[in-house]
Amino acid sequence: MSSDTLPDFGHPVKVTYKAGGGSDREQLEYNKTQLNFKAFEDWRKAVRDNLSRQRDPGHTFEADPWILKEVKIHSVHVFANGKIGFMTIEAFFEREAELPKNLDRVVFLRGGSVAMLMILRPRDSPNERYVIMTEQPRIGACSMSFLEIPAGMLDDSPEVKGKVLEEIKEETGFTIQKDELINLTELALRDAEAKDHVQSAMYPSPANLDEFIPLFLWEKELDRQEIEDLKGKLTGLRKQQEMITLRICNFEVLWREGARDAKTLAAWALYTGLSKEGKIQEELQDIRTGLRKKGYRSSHIT
Repeated sequence: MSSDTLPDFGHPVKVTYKAGGGSDREQLEYNKTQLNFKAFEDWRKAVRDNLSRQRDPGHTFEADPWILKEVKIHSVHVFANGKIGFMTIEAFFEREAELPKNLDRVVFLRGGSVAMLMILRPRDSPNERYVIMTEQPRIGACSMSFLEIPAGMLDDSPEVKGKVLEEIKEETGFTIQKDELINLTELALRDAEAKDHVQSAMYPSPANLDEFIPLFLWEKELDRQEIEDLKGKLTGLRKQQEMITLRICNFEVLWREGARDAKTLAAWALYTGLSKEGKIQEELQDIRTGLRKKGYRSSHIT
């Protein structure tokens, strides 16, 4: 293993790299690749920013701030295209006065994902709602048929909405326009106070996982026969060379059918809460009247 120091912390922060084999020059290139892994770079910048916020008046740790002392890169998984996909690190923090004085955590870095709640409503019964879900093997849950809302990994692109549409088309076959999407997490957090530099997204396991998941809504009114045709077409449909099977779930039992999946529960809770406040209805009205494309929002309408 080789080591170096992380930049931009104002004090030496040791970083120990995963050995890559080969010559010293090849190891140096591999070290640079590890540092440039987007999930690691985003984690490093967020930690740096949030540690600096401890100096803000009234911060919980203002009197005895934590500092990052060392980062060890334990493992690196490289995809077939040569890019790093996952990384496991261990971070060591210290402070001077109060106990505990040390905070050590192993973190699995994979970057962000996206997920979408897809709702179909019959025009003749708008209170009736159906949700498109996916069923697929999820080995982390030891399941070969895990039920969840459609989701996928983000790449290096900053265009989150575009990635959502790619993943949804890949998993469900639906072609959706950007203007038809509602970012549920962003909408819910619009007036929330942010004490730290964190994403406007849901964190499924923040103790040891960097993954953040913006949750989107796509809701569509269709003729009942169109929905029935879709239900017949989609239910049990599995794409060739894919392990994903599509399911249709009644929204009224979504909380129960999707109870094992954090994304599904979070999307259900946000949708329910935002609907009670009338915010979903305002956003949908903007979409139907085309105000989204003109850059307006419901809050700007008089």
